[in-house]
Amino acid sequence: MGAWLAVAIGGALGAMTRFGISTYWLPVVPGRIPWSTLLVNVVGSLLIGILYVIIVDKGLWSQQWRVLLMTGFMGALTTFSTFSIESVSLLQRQQFGLAGVYVVVSVVACILASFLAIWLTHKILSMY
Repeated sequence: MGAWLAVAIGGALGAMTRFGISTYWLPVVPGRIPWSTLLVNVVGSLLIGILYVIIVDKGLWSQQWRVLLMTGFMGALTTFSTFSIESVSLLQRQQFGLAGVYVVVSVVACILASFLAIWLTHKILSMY
C-alpha cells in the first residue's frame, strides 16, 4: 500500500471515529466544555504515545503503520484545530474561566497521557 493511500485510509477512519464521538456519544453543547474534543485529544495523545514507542522507538511495526496510524488516523482523530476554535468561542462569549480551565486541562492532560503511554509501553515491552 502506498503512503498516500495509507494516509487516506487512516484519515478516513480517524475522521469517522471523531465524527461518531462528537455527534453520537458526547455531542458538543454551546457554552459548556466540549468534552468530545477533550476526550479525543487526551485519548489521541495516549494512543500516539503507544504508537510512537511501538513504531518509531522500538521499530516493531513497519513505517507503513506509522503513516496509516500516526499520520492518517491520529491526524484526523485528534482535533487541535477544533480545540483552538472552541477555546476562542468560549473567550468570545466572555466565558474566560471556562476557557482557561478547558485550555489548561486539555494541554496538561494530553501531555501527561503521552508521557504515561510512552513510559507504560516501554515497561510492558521490556517484559518480553
